Amino acid sequence: MIQVIAITKENKTISGITIEQLKEMDYKWFWIDFNQPEEHEIRELDKALRFHPLAIEDCIHSLQRPKLDYYDSYTFYVTHAIMKEDLGRNEINFFIGKDYIVSFHHQDAKEVNAVWNRVLSLENLEKWDEYRCFYEILDKIVDNYFPIVYELEDALNEIEENDEEKPMDELLDRLFDIRHQLLALRHTINPVRDLLYRMLNSHHLSLVLDRREYFVDIYDHLLKLSEMVSSNREIANDIRDNYISINSHQQNQVIQVLTVITSIFAPLTFIAGIYGMNFQRMPELMWDYGYFIVLGLMGVIAVLMFIWFKRKGWF
Repeated sequence: MIQVIAITKENKTISGITIEQLKEMDYKWFWIDFNQPEEHEIRELDKALRFHPLAIEDCIHSLQRPKLDYYDSYTFYVTHAIMKEDLGRNEINFFIGKDYIVSFHHQDAKEVNAVWNRVLSLENLEKWDEYRCFYEILDKIVDNYFPIVYELEDALNEIEENDEEKPMDELLDRLFDIRHQLLALRHTINPVRDLLYRMLNSHHLSLVLDRREYFVDIYDHLLKLSEMVSSNREIANDIRDNYISINSHQQNQVIQVLTVITSIFAPLTFIAGIYGMNFQRMPELMWDYGYFIVLGLMGVIAVLMFIWFKRKGWF
């Protein structure tokens, strides 16, 4: 679907028009949104708008890395929004030139829709232009990262506190899922951060420099998000290491107890093994109290070994 908004020189909006009708209008600037376009609509990027084939190719083949490319009369941007359901990336492309902005996305983008509806609802767009639209969309894209990061942070706190006393295997499975999600967020946030850095340090984007403080604010948010993701990944690693250490410690305790018990029974088994032999000429077999003496000896050995292990701190 292709949607078009034209802003007149009186700062009013005209919607419901086509790209062909734009050519006959006297406008201040316009915005064309390619929302989940079909194949014949995609061809308008070349046929009507005359964009460079490489930029059009980047639009068609989605999930390009966030970037900006300079062309003769416009700048091409690739950005990534994030879908909360599965943390997948929704690529949103922009062509921004003098007096126009063209947005392109294969999936419905709530950030674009929100700004689109806001432009339609405003009575006066005197302070708006193509880069104001771009800023508003980019700001909403970045703002929508925060709830996801906060949610994962809360999940990490729940795992660390473990108030419900869930088993360790279940907690580790959830922890590895969170680490995977944090990795996906890092692969989304950091490239967008690098894009903003390049924009702010470019001498070709005068309209960006005119609104530098606004784009710097987005960049600061991205720096904060990047630090939060890195910090949460470190926390997840620490929790994982702690759980593994606790598990290893518990296993060592169990093995130590079993080893001590085995060590106590080793001499007793040795004695029992000797007197279990079927030789006829064993002098102790004829003792009247031999059975009780041997049992007593075995008991004394067990008690002495237990006391010795206890003093060693092994039991």
